[in-house]
Amino acid sequence: MGFDSVWHWLILLAIVLLVFGTKKIRNLGPDLGAAIRDFKKGLSGDDEAKQKDEEARRKEAEQLRADPPPADSTTKQGQRDSSETK
Repeated sequence: MGFDSVWHWLILLAIVLLVFGTKKIRNLGPDLGAAIRDFKKGLSGDDEAKQKDEEARRKEAEQLRADPPPADSTTKQGQRDSSETK
């Protein structure tokens, strides 16, 4: 009672066509290809995210070197106090 006969396969194909229709079966190939592409992209996406993070950190470090943050007013005040007591 296995699927050895061609008739079994033809009957199964007819049932599948009736259930899903030809349009869904026609779109099966491109949909499957897109799913595989997205899966591969997702696997390599971790590497891309790490590279983007590293680039952002480099840009931030370069900007800090170019524009150093202003000195705190508390450190200036502390220097003034210590120079006045001498």
